[in-house]
Amino acid sequence: MVPSIRSHPKTGLRTRRSLHPPRIATSSGSRQRLHLSKWLTSIHAKRGPSMRNFDDSTLWRVSAYERFRQDRGSSAFAQLGENTLLPTTMLTDLRHLENRHEDADVLEVLATCLRHRQSALLCLGYEELVWPITVFPVEMVYHSPRDMALAAPDALASFKVLSCDAPGMRPPGHWMHERVGRIEHYRALKPLLWNMALSGPRHTLLAEIGGHAAYRATLTRENRPFAPGALGPAAERLRTESASLRDMASWPGLSIERASRLLNALYLAGGLMVLRTHPAARAEPDLLGRLFRMGKARR
Repeated sequence: MVPSIRSHPKTGLRTRRSLHPPRIATSSGSRQRLHLSKWLTSIHAKRGPSMRNFDDSTLWRVSAYERFRQDRGSSAFAQLGENTLLPTTMLTDLRHLENRHEDADVLEVLATCLRHRQSALLCLGYEELVWPITVFPVEMVYHSPRDMALAAPDALASFKVLSCDAPGMRPPGHWMHERVGRIEHYRALKPLLWNMALSGPRHTLLAEIGGHAAYRATLTRENRPFAPGALGPAAERLRTESASLRDMASWPGLSIERASRLLNALYLAGGLMVLRTHPAARAEPDLLGRLFRMGKARR
C-alpha cells in the first residue's frame, strides 16, 4: 500500500499518512515485540539504514505510538539512535513537571531543554497523529521534515508532549555526519518558540519566570520575531521601562494572558530580564491559586 499525500485539515501542512502497524491479536509481550520489530525493519529497509533516510518519517497514530512505547519503554523514533539517557539534572526537572501534571506542556518542556542547553527528541501529539521533532538549543535549530512554525494558531494550541528522549540525530556540522539529517529539514528554533509561546496551549507564565518580579525586554524590533496587534508596542515599551505582569496587563490591548504569553515568548527568545528585587516588582496575579493547584496536582 502506497502512503498518500494530503494537507492536514487544520495545520495546513502537507503530510504523508504512514503505514500504521497492523493490529496485534496476541497478548504475548515477546510476540508483540517481534511483530513491531519486523514492521519497523520492513519500513527502514525500504529507506536504507542511515539516519538521514528517516527524515521522511511518516506520522504515526497516537494509539499505535503509545502501544509501541509502552512495550519498548522509550520512543519508537529514539530506537534509530544509540540507547542513551538525558542528563540526570534534566530528568529531575522533567519529573518535577510530571509531579505538577505539566509534563505534556510543550512550552515548559522546550524551556527545560533551553535551560539545560540539551538536545532532545520530542514527540508531539496533535489530534490522532505523532509529530517528532529534535531540538538543538546550543545551535538554536530544530529538525523536522515539516516546518512547525508555519502551523495555524489553533493547531499550535492543541499540541502536547507525548515523550521526551535523548536524540538520535545530530546538528549540522557534527562529526558524526551519518547521524546528520537533510540540511533543508533543519530550521531556526526561535520562530517556533515564539509562535508556540504566543499561540500554544500555555496561557500562564512559565514557572521559571513567574512569582514576584518585574520584567525588561532586551530584543529590538529588528531582532525579534513579529509580534501582532498590541503585543508589538508592548514589547517596545518594555524595552524602555520595567514592569510587573500586573502592570503590563493594564496596558492598551493587553490582559494577564496576553502579557504572560508575550513574556514567555521574550524569555524563550533570549530577550527578557527577570528582575526580582526591582522597585517595580510585584507578585504574580493569582500566584496563591496557582501554587494551590500545583499542590493538588502533586497529591
